[in-house]
Amino acid sequence: MLCGILHTRPGSDGTMAAAGGGSRALGRALCVITGASRGFGLTVCRDLCARLAPGSALLLVSRSEEKLRQEAGKMRERWPELGLHWVAADLGTGDGVRRTVTAAEEMKREQEAAETLIIINNAGSLGDISKSFVDITDVGEVDRYLSFNVSSALCLTSSLLRTFPRRPGLQRVVVNVSSLAAIQPFKSWTLYCAGKAARAMMFRVLAQEEPDVRVLSYSPGPLDTEMQAQVRTQTADAELRQLFINLKNDGKLVDIEVSARRMLDVIQADAYKSGDHVDVYDKV
Repeated sequence: MLCGILHTRPGSDGTMAAAGGGSRALGRALCVITGASRGFGLTVCRDLCARLAPGSALLLVSRSEEKLRQEAGKMRERWPELGLHWVAADLGTGDGVRRTVTAAEEMKREQEAAETLIIINNAGSLGDISKSFVDITDVGEVDRYLSFNVSSALCLTSSLLRTFPRRPGLQRVVVNVSSLAAIQPFKSWTLYCAGKAARAMMFRVLAQEEPDVRVLSYSPGPLDTEMQAQVRTQTADAELRQLFINLKNDGKLVDIEVSARRMLDVIQADAYKSGDHVDVYDKV
């Protein structure tokens, strides 16, 4: 995930302080995490497991079936008191969204006593960052990108909120894993910027329409992940590409575990304004 590179506010020693969440602090919850088989999504899943009360359940969603099976198995061994479920689904398709919702519906029957529903929309892609704006002429390419990065997040979230409607004693939380690219343009990242901006506004509308739902757009920072490697080698704009190369070489990429912990600390503290965009370095 890519953000926080031009307006960071680190601590006095140049690093970000992490608050650290209390054990089991999120109570008994049902969590749905997309893009959960690697990178930021997988790290969030592991941190979530340490914060959830026994009887909680997680649904891990990704296209990589084998990786999901392996990671869910590891977490199940470490946290046997939690229900670990997974579904391999391509969220760029209607079938993938439906399969995910069906899996969540099956979990619902086991989790009637859940105190919190947490939906984390982490799945996403860069698009073809080797192209400038005027090089993007294929409507099908744009449609496929928006289907996976925007349409699926909307339809999955709305379906899950209908599956788990408002009721006394249930706190519903929706997280949009966002980016600085949602609010600032980056050359040669036309699709990525457009997708992140659309998602940010989409979830702001949700916050306005459903005041009982806590909505957060969180920018995790420029993380040292496979996506970052793609940025450093494929970004068409030479200046932007060099910026990320320098961040890597200077050791200034954000630690993925610190960023995941920070996001869950923000959710746990519940002090943000619903619908807001919060950067990894922001003080909330």
